Parts: sequence; structure tokens; C-alpha cells
Amino acid sequence: MANSKRKLFQKRRLRVRNKLRKVNAGRPRLSVHRSSKNLSVQIIDDVNGVTLASASTLEKDLGLKGKNNLEAAAKIGSAIAERAKKAGITEAQFDRGGFLFHGRIKAVADAAREGGLKI
Repeated sequence: MANSKRKLFQKRRLRVRNKLRKVNAGRPRLSVHRSSKNLSVQIIDDVNGVTLASASTLEKDLGLKGKNNLEAAAKIGSAIAERAKKAGITEAQFDRGGFLFHGRIKAVADAAREGGLKI
């Protein structure tokens, strides 16, 4: 029987997460979640289990509520880079979850790199 899209997504997500655990070396993880209407990004310290910084299109101060396009992704990427600097974070591992590194996910990563975050 063929695998469903959800099962394939879960397999990709676990594969990416397991590879990150092997090479992480104590660095925080930049986790991206994409839905059909919104985009959210978090910097997570897996050792302590704490979210250090986050940004989302749902935040009112960014003015991106309900937008999920490349421009919104770039703004979220620069916002997370700025908040990471305030939290004293200079580098992180990029966790794309089960999403392909293409389009909005790539735009977040590129904007975070331009903002000074080393991925």
C-alpha cells in the first residue's frame, strides 16, 4: 500500500532531526514550521528544552497576519536573526522539518544569513 503524504512528511522530519542530533554539538536549532496560511520560526536550545527566540506571521507588530509568501518569509528570517542577536546567539543549526529546502523555507534561511545568523 502506498504511503500517505503525512507519513512521508513524518519520515522526512525524523530523518532530518536525527541527522541534526548527530552533528549538533550543542548549538541551538532554528526550527521552521510552514502551514497553508502562516509561517513560524523558533530558535530552540535542545539541551535545556527552552525556546530562546521566535518569530511568526501571526505577530501583530510584524504586520504579516495571514500572509504566507516569499516576502513574508524574508521578513520572518530577518526578524529571527535580529532577535537571535539580542539573545546572544550567533550560530544555529537549520531544522527544516519535513519541508523541502525550497521557496519559503529557503527564503527564511537566506534572510537569517543576511541578518548575521550563521546557519
